[in-house]
Amino acid sequence: MPHPVSPDPSPYDAVLLLSFGGPEKPEDVLPFLQNVTRGRGIPDERLKEVGEHYYGFGGKSPINDQNRALLAALRESFADTGLDLPIYWGNRNWAPYLTDTIREMTEDGVQRAVVIVTSAYPSYSGCRQYRENLADAAAQVEGAPRIDKLRHYANHPSFVASFVESTAEALSRLPEGSAIAYVTHSIPTAMNETSGPDGNAYVGWHLDVAAEISAELERRTGTTRRTDLVYCSRSGPPRVPWLEPDVNDHLEELAAAGVPGVAVVPIGFVSDHMEVIYDLDTEAAATADKLGLPMARAATPGTDPKFVTMLRDLVIERAAAERGDQPERPCVGKLGPGWDDCRPDCCPALRRPDRTAPTTTEKETA
Repeated sequence: MPHPVSPDPSPYDAVLLLSFGGPEKPEDVLPFLQNVTRGRGIPDERLKEVGEHYYGFGGKSPINDQNRALLAALRESFADTGLDLPIYWGNRNWAPYLTDTIREMTEDGVQRAVVIVTSAYPSYSGCRQYRENLADAAAQVEGAPRIDKLRHYANHPSFVASFVESTAEALSRLPEGSAIAYVTHSIPTAMNETSGPDGNAYVGWHLDVAAEISAELERRTGTTRRTDLVYCSRSGPPRVPWLEPDVNDHLEELAAAGVPGVAVVPIGFVSDHMEVIYDLDTEAAATADKLGLPMARAATPGTDPKFVTMLRDLVIERAAAERGDQPERPCVGKLGPGWDDCRPDCCPALRRPDRTAPTTTEKETA
């Protein structure tokens, strides 16, 4: 039977926090966007248009400061629990770059680490691409440590509980009978269809998490609300189908239906980075204001103690599993806990069939 785990970190001797990265000043914006879109042939003129989103906030993305705050909270939580592991931080697209961080870990003598990715759901861009980045970075550093990725954690009770509380707070600022719009990053429909071991995991996980949040709110209040899963941050050519509806189109639909208000809940995001503060707090808020539709945006987990504790406990859980124990694997909903090791054919890249081989961060399980 599963049993509680102690804060024994073995066989790991370090933790890596891996995130997307973002510009920290105006002159960083174009080079950052060039990093993000490298290999796609997008002209600088188009990137400069996208960069206006950042320039409107002083040319700085909030994501790096949010990761610094999360690092500090994790280190404090580790110390309070007696979990003796150093925590490193690396990004895919901006400093501190992942390769530099892995080089630092190697120089510090790290042999085996576990990685926390600031993406909670299965998909190519949310999981496999990070694993490919890890493999590419490790290939550039002689003697790089082995790095294992934590399971997907969107349906962990603490992740869901954080959104239950923030959604309840948002609803408290709205008229009775307001709806809930659960929002996540849109991806190409083909990427969703190949996400997870059996396909459609990206949408499936979001729907399951949204259902759990809604059920708990209904249990607390006795109120049944309209709920929908909608999307933001679509990019790419119009001819390529992406997940819909867009949050702004959805707000128009709600207003036309006479809904008295809407809580916008960014369940696809772990912190208030650019997709949240621009796509939701700026664009969607402007749409709602134009429509005369009261809107309140729920907070993301950020450094919510429930979220920080969950990440710490997932490190302990994975360490126990690697030692051959049977740790508890908390989850809610119908889908069961996320998997520790991805199959080699899981979440393949679109138009990149050469990148479907296993990386150094996954085990051969199929």
